[in-house]
Amino acid sequence: MAAYLNRTISLVTGQTGPSANDKNSTPGTDTVDDSRHNLSLQPSASSTSANMSGISDNRMYQPNDKSPLQIFVRAKKKINDIYGEIEEYVLETTIFINALHADAEIVDKAERELFESYVHKVAAIREVLQRDHMKVAFFGRTSNGKSSVINAMLREKILPSGIGHTTNCFCQVEGSDGGEAYLMKESSDEKLNVVNIKQLANALCQEKLSESSLVRIFWPRERCSLLRDDVVFLDSPGVDVSPNLDDWIDNHCINSDVFVLVLNAESTMTRAEKQFFHTVSQKLSKPNIFILNNRWDASANEPEFQESELAKVKSQHTERCIDFLTKELKVCNEKEAAERVFFVSARETLQARIEESKGNPPHLGAIAEGFQIRYFEFQDFERKFEECISQSAVKTKFQQHSSRGKSVSGDMRSMLDNIFERITIFRNLKQDQKNLLTERIQGTETQMMQVTREMKMKIHNMVEEVEEKVSKALNEEIWRLGVLIDEFNMPFHPERLVLNIYKKELNAHVESGLGSNLRARLSMALAMNVESAQTEMTDRMHALVPNEQLLTNSAKLAVRTQPFEMLYSLNCQNLCADFQEDLDFKFSWGITAMIQRFTGKVRERTKKQTPALLNRQSSIGHTVVTPVSTPVESTPVCLLPGSGVGGITPEQLSVISRFALSSIGSQGTVGGLVVAGIMLKTIGWRVLVGIGALYGCIYLYERLSWTNSAKERTFKSQYGRHATKKLKMIVDLTSANCSHQVQQELSSTFARLCRTVDTATTDMNEELKTLEAQLNVLESNQKQLKLLRNKANYIQNELDIFEHNYIAPQ
Repeated sequence: MAAYLNRTISLVTGQTGPSANDKNSTPGTDTVDDSRHNLSLQPSASSTSANMSGISDNRMYQPNDKSPLQIFVRAKKKINDIYGEIEEYVLETTIFINALHADAEIVDKAERELFESYVHKVAAIREVLQRDHMKVAFFGRTSNGKSSVINAMLREKILPSGIGHTTNCFCQVEGSDGGEAYLMKESSDEKLNVVNIKQLANALCQEKLSESSLVRIFWPRERCSLLRDDVVFLDSPGVDVSPNLDDWIDNHCINSDVFVLVLNAESTMTRAEKQFFHTVSQKLSKPNIFILNNRWDASANEPEFQESELAKVKSQHTERCIDFLTKELKVCNEKEAAERVFFVSARETLQARIEESKGNPPHLGAIAEGFQIRYFEFQDFERKFEECISQSAVKTKFQQHSSRGKSVSGDMRSMLDNIFERITIFRNLKQDQKNLLTERIQGTETQMMQVTREMKMKIHNMVEEVEEKVSKALNEEIWRLGVLIDEFNMPFHPERLVLNIYKKELNAHVESGLGSNLRARLSMALAMNVESAQTEMTDRMHALVPNEQLLTNSAKLAVRTQPFEMLYSLNCQNLCADFQEDLDFKFSWGITAMIQRFTGKVRERTKKQTPALLNRQSSIGHTVVTPVSTPVESTPVCLLPGSGVGGITPEQLSVISRFALSSIGSQGTVGGLVVAGIMLKTIGWRVLVGIGALYGCIYLYERLSWTNSAKERTFKSQYGRHATKKLKMIVDLTSANCSHQVQQELSSTFARLCRTVDTATTDMNEELKTLEAQLNVLESNQKQLKLLRNKANYIQNELDIFEHNYIAPQ
């Protein structure tokens, strides 16, 4: 401070070199007071006008970026940039949380609403930051020069000033971005021409406003550096006009960074002025207060006062002001208070600056001697005011916002940490489900292959067993076919038409009887075996399906609406269609019947001997037998072909029998006579007649007993032999058909169960894909949460740097 005052003195006295006092002086209250007292003893305006002509206003030409107010400007820009990032971060986080809100297991409604509330909070803070500015409020009695001080600081006469009560309401001067000046009344958006300020603010005008009302004056920023640096000036009515001081403070002063008490240097501080600032200090914690003793130029117009007496008056005023700040208000210490008391002439400074804006020397606006001292005193006030308001505004306006930004980012980071932990737990749960489901799918496929092999083998064995049982049972039923035929009791008649109906009904009876007998013997056991196999298949296949819902669906697919029933397709009607009955009478003791009976017995004996001969020949093999001469037996040579009687064919036998009958029946046959003669000679005619009579009786008996009943028995016997022969031909086919039915039933059941398992496996694969998609989403969410947490840390670091650069040094 002392160095600054010495430098000011050197400029005034024309010294360009550094003063020796600049190096040795130290800041202090005494130094400041002495310097200010010494300034009052400097040469007058007339003796230094030449020097002042070369001196210009330092603020006028000071680069804008070196002004202390730029600290607030840069801090405001920085905090706005940070809150822009905070707003983007909060919006991004809220959108992300709203997407997660669909899964109530991770984020509930309360958390989502809390995140959304941060969006509104940050938007409100940003809106406040846009309006934040450095505000200085000027108070004092009526006509103390408050408006003149503001006009001097703005370097232009904006507010009305003059003798008497001029300002009857609060007038707030702030910068506007446009090139036009306008004003707005309270509770109105109408823009009025700024020339109407005299009609609205002048107490002498007929259109008066309430002393508590506010008129906002928007002045182009480029016309004033203070407005460009975001300083707002608040002019007030005199504190002696209205007793509503509390309303004034609450409505207009609560957000002020600096208060300027404008006193009249020609009088002392009044009770009203003290009372107002006592109220301010009660509502605000240690407000920044500057005291301007305005109209100090009046001291130069008092010739009866010597310089020593003026110094005493100035010292007296200074001491009272310091006591008021330190002892009564207790807002600062004595050293700080001494730096906040100034003796100026606002009207003189305004005139000098108006001249300076015209290109003239500042001293042309001087009112009385000592102009230079008062002018530099005003500049000193502006410099300290700028330093104080910048420091105060940054701290009061932005420290709270910085803390709130930290609180928002910290709370959101804490909530994101909790959500991250929940997602981690949820992801681990999903991962366990995926691993379990993968193992189930692999196990199901492996077990499915094993069960398929086992079921195929079981079906194969069961089919062979069914084929064997059906073949055995059908052979046994064929062996007892005569009993079944004998049970048929439909009336018999040898006529062709009736006989055809009889054969048709007999075929149906045999087919129905055989089917019933086979079903009685096999169907129940086979159905039980098939049902048991199906139950085993179902149990084995259901064991491969893990989901209860799939089990229900698979059970519905596997259950048959009707039990399995074996179908025996014999079709005797077509099978015995070629049956031709022989109902002609044939004597059982006739030559033909006897020959057939004899050849039949020989044939049976030959059949029994044939396997023994074959075995013997196979044992002999290809052994060479040495021929041995044997004596010729005295047996008659057989004229019939073949080896023995057993080799006679049925055709040969028929020819022989016919030849014998024809030989015997011919009257002129020599052989017949020879045979008859031999028998007559050997046995005798009586015996021969008796035998003939007996033979004839037997023939007559058989001929008379050849009735419809005998014919029916013969028919049934012939049909039984024919049906037996035909049925034996289809035993293998019928057993294969039955085994095929069982195979088809079991295979279809197994196929349905396989489809069920395939469906379950497909569902598990779909569920696995769903789990994989959920895991990918959860992993993406975790990455996004990490990114959001890192952004929160970044924002907190930015706020820490901001506090370190702009708030901590203060």
